[in-house]
Amino acid sequence: MAWEIDREKCLRCGACVSVCPELALNLKEEGVLHDADRCTSCGICGRVCPVRSITVVK
Repeated sequence: MAWEIDREKCLRCGACVSVCPELALNLKEEGVLHDADRCTSCGICGRVCPVRSITVVK
């Protein structure tokens, strides 16, 4: 699984964090952090991002 976030586009709004069913995302001061061990590559985070800053590749 590959997960990438374009930190320049990210608004740090937390939309992705709030919908992650596996609690694999956390919003920190430096931006969104991803826990690859918890992530199942469902792609919900990328679909809810208002600026499409997240890319998930299965």
